[in-house]
Amino acid sequence: MRKAARIAAVSLLLVGTGVLVSACQSDPDIDITKLGLATDPPEQLYNQGLANMKAGNLSEASKKFDAIDKQNPFTEWGRKALVMSTFTKYRLGRNDEAVATGNRYLKQYPNSDDSAYVQYLVGLSYSKQIADVTQDQKAARSTIDAMQKVVDNYPKSEYVEDAQAKIRFARDQLAGKEMQIGRYYLERKEYLAAISRFRTVVEQFGTTNQVEEALARLTESYYAMGVMEEAQTAAAVLGHNYPDSQWYADSFKLLKSGGLEPRENRGSWISRAGAKLIGA
Repeated sequence: MRKAARIAAVSLLLVGTGVLVSACQSDPDIDITKLGLATDPPEQLYNQGLANMKAGNLSEASKKFDAIDKQNPFTEWGRKALVMSTFTKYRLGRNDEAVATGNRYLKQYPNSDDSAYVQYLVGLSYSKQIADVTQDQKAARSTIDAMQKVVDNYPKSEYVEDAQAKIRFARDQLAGKEMQIGRYYLERKEYLAAISRFRTVVEQFGTTNQVEEALARLTESYYAMGVMEEAQTAAAVLGHNYPDSQWYADSFKLLKSGGLEPRENRGSWISRAGAKLIGA
């Protein structure tokens, strides 16, 4: 009797399993893939995610890592999955999601071995969103902030050199935005507004590739206003730092047309700022 009961129980189990599989296959409301994501152990999901990455299927890999994060938070597998989730989202171009995931990782695991890498990924995700200088430069400012954390918090990491390069690029963008607005005002002969923008470039972005033009535009703006001493100082600082620049040649020509030449006034803000420039 007992043997018969066991045989019957096994038969019912097999039949039940077959019904379940059949139902999953035929019922459109049941997603077998999602069922696997919800029931597979984290190690298996993680390895599947890595395999998907190797095969170039980043979207599927991202799903695997997100499933681990959701089902196993604050575990070692969950921690590792957050790193990979940040990476796959960055590579997929889902930059806002990559930033959110990366920042969540950094909040939970600020001192882990992967923190420098995740902070770097956050910076890269912002960097990918930097727009043309004609548009808002919020992403450039966020890039500088994120990459500066790489430099400051993880100075010995392998990501510092590229982080610094991304900072330089973002600063060039911010300076370029100031120049674009300054030129707009200059064309409309709103000289004080233009000078304010060019001054920002010289004082705050003196290490960028925009500073030569900024000094030349200051020469032009002050000359147009009749403030010759400042025009001469801007040209002198430009010539001292960038003697072979075409911008200097143009500024020199402008002053010469008015019977003037570059001459530095040491009491000018331009002179003080000039002492901090790249070529000083």
